[in-house]
Amino acid sequence: MDLSEKSRQSLLPNFLYSSSATRSLALERVLSRNPESPAPPPSIGGGSQGSFLIQAPSEPREIALYSPAYYAVCTAGGIASCGLTHTAITPLDVLKCNMQIDPAKYKSATSGFGVLLREQGLRGFYRGWVPTLLGYGAQGACKLGFYEFFKKYYSDIAGPEYAAKYKTLIYLAGSASAEAIADVALCPMEAVKVRVQTQQGFARGLSDGFPKFVKSEGYLGLYKGLVPLWGRQIPYTMMKFASFETIVELLYKYSIPTPKDECSKTLQLGVSFAGGYIAGVFCALVSHPADNLVSFLNNAKGATVGDAVKKLGMWGLFTRGLPLRIVMIGTLTGAQWGIYDAFKVMFGLPTTGGVAPAAAPAPGIAQLKACA
Repeated sequence: MDLSEKSRQSLLPNFLYSSSATRSLALERVLSRNPESPAPPPSIGGGSQGSFLIQAPSEPREIALYSPAYYAVCTAGGIASCGLTHTAITPLDVLKCNMQIDPAKYKSATSGFGVLLREQGLRGFYRGWVPTLLGYGAQGACKLGFYEFFKKYYSDIAGPEYAAKYKTLIYLAGSASAEAIADVALCPMEAVKVRVQTQQGFARGLSDGFPKFVKSEGYLGLYKGLVPLWGRQIPYTMMKFASFETIVELLYKYSIPTPKDECSKTLQLGVSFAGGYIAGVFCALVSHPADNLVSFLNNAKGATVGDAVKKLGMWGLFTRGLPLRIVMIGTLTGAQWGIYDAFKVMFGLPTTGGVAPAAAPAPGIAQLKACA
């Protein structure tokens, strides 16, 4: 292979991720395949051709909004935000599920922690953390990635005028569509998680719990809680995304005198956490009855929704374990939005919320204004 052929191959990574000036020069070299073409001008600063070809990019990598790379970043951010946060609060989740299943034994958060510590030790607080991490990581990937996609998709259908006028409806429709897909990814791990957490002695974790669950109820049994899960998660996520977007917009409009694009990234991430926490309180209230149903159905073999209502009662469906879940979901949702937006900022993308959705952004690389 001659030197000119090596040069052409080494241009490709540098050409894709270099500054505009070097991109132009690199493009010229790639297109100049005719050996009789004049040699390209030397690089600025007197560097040799070889050093130009292998040097690292001098400018941050830019990602086009709504490009495949953009959705990939959002998907990865969803994995990190949902998977890590749900795993971190596994002790609260273990206690909540047991309070829902056996309220006579786990009467309150304080006494419940004591019962878990006495009977299962510290390890008992982290029972089911592996299916939690995998299940909610998969859910977060679909939830955040598809939300960004559907929000843009429905905005384009509505057009710029109606997208701005009915932005809350777009948030609701986009989040509902995304969550319907995300719950299919979550459901099997959620079934195993609840069984491991609430039936002492059933299994140590995912490795032995998954095959034992499948042997007992079959693969379809992993999805017997899908409809209640939709009933819990779709209203939850619609409230989570629509209220978050609205709260963040109101915070920037009435509480922060500086326009969002002039605020520091630290302040923007603080707004994301605050908006997420407030939204999480509303989420807990809306989705709690279905959460009780999911825990009940996944804990008892052959149980039905009617059995759950009969045993728990309507008041129990709405209130059992609710105070603990408000604290848990508020903290969880605030942390999720903070982590998700921090992930986006790390890749040079704007944080979520604060502006109306763009129905038809101009093509090309997004020029993001840096906030001091």
